[in-house]
Amino acid sequence: MRTAVLLAATFVAGCTSSAGTGEIPESSPPPSAVTPGLRVETVASGLTHGWDIGFLPDGKVLVTQRTGDMALLSSAAPGATVTTLKADTSTVAVRGEGGLMGLVVHPDFATSREFTTCQTHQENGEPRDIRLVTWRLTEDEKVATRVRELVTGLPLAASGRHSGCRPTLAADGALLVGTGDTARGNVSQDMSSLGGKVLRVDLKTGEPLPDNPIPGSRVYTFGHRNVQGVALREGGQVVVAEHGPDKNDELNVLRAGANYGWDPSQGGTVSGYDESVPMTDLKRFPDAVPAIWQSGETTEAICAATFLRGSQWGTLDGALVVTALKGAKLMLFTLDPAGKVTSVSIPPEFNDAFGRIRAARTGPDGALYVTTSNGDNDKLLRVVPS
Repeated sequence: MRTAVLLAATFVAGCTSSAGTGEIPESSPPPSAVTPGLRVETVASGLTHGWDIGFLPDGKVLVTQRTGDMALLSSAAPGATVTTLKADTSTVAVRGEGGLMGLVVHPDFATSREFTTCQTHQENGEPRDIRLVTWRLTEDEKVATRVRELVTGLPLAASGRHSGCRPTLAADGALLVGTGDTARGNVSQDMSSLGGKVLRVDLKTGEPLPDNPIPGSRVYTFGHRNVQGVALREGGQVVVAEHGPDKNDELNVLRAGANYGWDPSQGGTVSGYDESVPMTDLKRFPDAVPAIWQSGETTEAICAATFLRGSQWGTLDGALVVTALKGAKLMLFTLDPAGKVTSVSIPPEFNDAFGRIRAARTGPDGALYVTTSNGDNDKLLRVVPS
């Protein structure tokens, strides 16, 4: 199929490099793959920049919107009704890439009714930081009340640039949070900063977990640019999707305590934000973890990531789904057990058919759910094999 051939060409650009660049060593591009047909259904419309998706035990669905609104959908089926929850989000700083962002529904929601969001925070109209906030949905499902500030102090750019911020629950119950470097040159390699990292915290307290790689630190991995996708693979492997500058978006497999090689400050030798450096600078950081995929001489602005699960997906069972904002598509990756990309495809049903695609979560029913992020009449879509 033509789209697969085009993407294969992208991989040739993305998985090879010139000697001495400090980027990913040369390797053969993974082959393209033919995608089984998909059926795309509109669950609900009328959203605005739907950022993340959470499934409730009774079948209802929460959707955070960057504008600061929380939508409660009556079901995950096409034709669901949308209710805007009453919630005090007056401190959410909606600016640029910032606003109300990632979402996780707590595993004990049936009794606690709690969920946690990631949001840019302002005080007296001035941007302050990025925070993880835990909320409780009232029994009548009309109001979300603030329970606790779970984690505060994530850096925030006044413009909202590179805010991250995707939380996902790992198999062991840890909360993993991908964060952005806020377009500051020294943040990603600064171990005292929570920006440009993947964090690992206790979902109830927000504190670092005792088996974190750096004792007493929330930092799980560092040297990232802007992580907006965190996907948990069956067996516990974690893959993150990361925005590149004008090229080389990345997919990375996480290793506890590892450096992923982004350093716009060049070891503190330059001021500002030098985006000409490699996404994974293996010359400066020989022990940095190479990406399992790069987008090459362009950027797709990849965003959310999730794994498909279930026999209904056939050959796509276990495939990694990655959304693209600028690229306006879905990308499907197959990985070997070590996390190496073995094939890739673009479903024709999503090749610029819906505009910018942001959130992606696998639902309890095994279907794939994604949001559009065009800013006008955005949708929650349900995707199943045709």
